[in-house]
Amino acid sequence: MRLKELRRARGITQQRLAIELDLNQNSISRYESGEREADYRTLIAFADFFDVSIDYLLERTDDPTFHRSL
Repeated sequence: MRLKELRRARGITQQRLAIELDLNQNSISRYESGEREADYRTLIAFADFFDVSIDYLLERTDDPTFHRSL
């Protein structure tokens, strides 16, 4: 997941991201390290916060605005 990369590019700490999204800082750390996988609701929150697609967040594309059509 590109969470750490996106967070650092935005210049915010794990704690700040946790506050913004009403999450726990330890959860952010675990998502970034791959110890824990985010559920759908959390993935949507991350994608919305960073204004990227979920596919980009999950490294399925290098295009941050890519939306797979059905």
